[in-house]
Amino acid sequence: MGRTPVSTYRLQLGPDLSFDAARGLLPYLHELGVTDLYLSPVLTAAPGSTHGYDVVDHATVSEVMGGRAGLERLCHAAHAAGMGVVLDIVPNHMAVPTPAWHNAALWSVLSEGRESPYASWFDVEWDSSDTLLMPLLGDRIGAVLARDEISLEEIEVPGRGLTTVLRYFDHVLPVRAGTEALPLTQLLQRQHYRLAYWRVAAEELNYRRFFDVGTLVAVRVEDEEVFEATHALVVDLVRSGLVDGLRVDHPDGLADPRGYLRRLWEATGGAWIVAEKILEPHEELPSDWPVAGTTGYDAAWRINQVLTDPAGSGPLAATMQQIAGDDLMAYPALVAASKEQVLEDSLYTEVHRLAQLIAEVCADDIRLRDHTWRALLDCVKAMVVAMDRYRAYIVPGENHPDETAVIMETAERAAAMLSGERGDTLSVVVDLLLGREVGSAGKAREPRRDEIIVRYQQVCGAVMAKGVEDTTFYRWTHLTSLCEVGSSPSSFAIAPDQLHAWAGRMQQRWPTSMTAGTTHDTKRGADVRARIGVLSEHAESWRDLVAALRAATAHFRPSGLHPRTENLLWQTLAGTWTEEGPLAADRLTGYLLKAAREAKDWTTWTESDGAREGRMMRFAERVLADGDVAALMERWVTRTATSVRAATLAQALLQLTLPGVADVYQGTETTSIALVDPDNRRPVDHEALHAMLARLERENPTTLGEEKLQLLAAVLRARRAAPEAFVGERAGYRPLPISSGHAVAYARELDGEPHAVTLVTRHPAALARVGGWRGAQVVLPDGATWVDPRYPDLAFPGGSVPLEEILTTSPVAFLVARR
Repeated sequence: MGRTPVSTYRLQLGPDLSFDAARGLLPYLHELGVTDLYLSPVLTAAPGSTHGYDVVDHATVSEVMGGRAGLERLCHAAHAAGMGVVLDIVPNHMAVPTPAWHNAALWSVLSEGRESPYASWFDVEWDSSDTLLMPLLGDRIGAVLARDEISLEEIEVPGRGLTTVLRYFDHVLPVRAGTEALPLTQLLQRQHYRLAYWRVAAEELNYRRFFDVGTLVAVRVEDEEVFEATHALVVDLVRSGLVDGLRVDHPDGLADPRGYLRRLWEATGGAWIVAEKILEPHEELPSDWPVAGTTGYDAAWRINQVLTDPAGSGPLAATMQQIAGDDLMAYPALVAASKEQVLEDSLYTEVHRLAQLIAEVCADDIRLRDHTWRALLDCVKAMVVAMDRYRAYIVPGENHPDETAVIMETAERAAAMLSGERGDTLSVVVDLLLGREVGSAGKAREPRRDEIIVRYQQVCGAVMAKGVEDTTFYRWTHLTSLCEVGSSPSSFAIAPDQLHAWAGRMQQRWPTSMTAGTTHDTKRGADVRARIGVLSEHAESWRDLVAALRAATAHFRPSGLHPRTENLLWQTLAGTWTEEGPLAADRLTGYLLKAAREAKDWTTWTESDGAREGRMMRFAERVLADGDVAALMERWVTRTATSVRAATLAQALLQLTLPGVADVYQGTETTSIALVDPDNRRPVDHEALHAMLARLERENPTTLGEEKLQLLAAVLRARRAAPEAFVGERAGYRPLPISSGHAVAYARELDGEPHAVTLVTRHPAALARVGGWRGAQVVLPDGATWVDPRYPDLAFPGGSVPLEEILTTSPVAFLVARR
């Protein structure tokens, strides 16, 4: 095993942050206490990429960021400072760039079809004409040809010299050798690809994508040669010592995630690897995955919910019912409806392909021919909608009892969604999904049946992502901070005992996993979630505030404002309106536009209602500019300041001290008001943060942002000083006895000896209503004096200590043993 990080700091590299610029941040990050850099993808991406997940060349490092030389300088400098480097990699897909020649492998396939040496790279369903669908036209091809928008040109193509190409505006595609002299319509029909109207992709796409993104084509890394070709550079970076660990993007899209991770672990010599595996609340990471753990969403939602006041559920549900019309008990039905919608729309081709494979198996066997296409399709859809997690992990030909149980439980739920007459057909579908013999004996294993098993699991993940995370989570407005990756909003809050039980399991099973608060993929930054979560403590006051806001804006509220959008807007104001004022109008309207299109209630990315969207955004702008709204929100900020402070600091401290590697997303070491991407990928002023950190070495914090930075620096430095007390098998986790439900307390141990204590306040508004701590105590471990690095003059002995003594200065305490 190689280096294991103690804490990571995520940097979003790209046009705004090069390798050399990142190198300049090392002194600040070292002073902060960070042990490892955590870099966004660095391989060459599509032109104009701002995130790096649209890779076009696995063999080169992005020149936009500084190329291989720049990456090496950064890695060497980090190592010289005693810091490691973790790299984010993207095995599941590559970009279909504009122009296409930026992806040389894809260009080769477009040029040569199945004869291309790269044909096995991409997950393509080659049809009888051996053509790859390219749905990039803005209109039907007949209309495009009539307007002479497709032309034949000769241009210089990098690596290929002067080349005859087809041009459609900015799109440039290769021409099959020997067809250059043909009339244009004949030439188009002779290519290894089919140019088509972009809407055709929704019904006829013949390659697997990243979810429903047609410009991200899936890569078959399950093929050993493809793996080696696409991972040679990454493996070299690890083996050479430049890179110490890896984060694997979206493993659930792969044919065999377990097999891929095993191959990667072996190729890198056992490097520290975390997988972006999104676990449902009832789900555990497969124990046979050779990884350190997940990227930390399983920690993030639990932290959020342990700080959510369950008493707020009813009043907030009433507010949602009044404004949005959604009943609290309707969440499961909303999830099912959202998944069904994406099945019929953006992911139709994937589900249709799966059903078609099953229909072909049935058509080939006389015993199965009476299972009609419609019946098979209904059963496939039900099995996808009924899956209660991203996917199962069944490999054709292998025995997986636990995963078989997942499929059988899914089948029980699917049966309840179908008419009784579909029961026999459902049994056939389930048998095929499990690789069982059904129909003719001896046909449990054949390529088509194996493909059914794999495709089903891949489709389930895509439908879960698009149907729940990217649809339901934008529709459900009970408490929007609960609508987060890996979370289940139907579970409003958890108790400290539930957090302790999970943390104990993590320490035992996955002690080097990652904990996260904010990531580039979270729906809201942690600090926004904290502010929205506070509504649960002030639910009655929030109801009154919303009524006042609606009254103040009634005279300019557009008649077509969707009720869910309206409720989302009010909660977004609560999450983003701070002592410094509201979010900038362009950021709020950009967020609302994305949220509305993702919700798909009245506008979508492909069927947008521009006029209604415009009215929504103008309403939001007027809300921000309205004096009455400002006065109401300023009073709300003042009223909830104590709760917001406690939630912000508690969330940060829990995330930094629960078992595992603590990740800090760029800029979130201080208060950060950020929404979903691209809002959370804005440049960070690290120079100002460095100056703030230096000032806090001399002065006490005067703002919540300074207080958070001071806390993070204290904890990160303590982790670096005693890494094995926080990460790894020698560390321990012990809940501490406490006589109040308004706090969470636990100790982190090294070889069984307590080393640090975390103590946080929860639900301070409810605490104030019952008269404060009123003598409540926590039992600190004996054998040491306990000191908070932020307040070194305050020291506490082991044994029972009143909470009001420890929490007199701050709503949270991080205590380190002094012996």
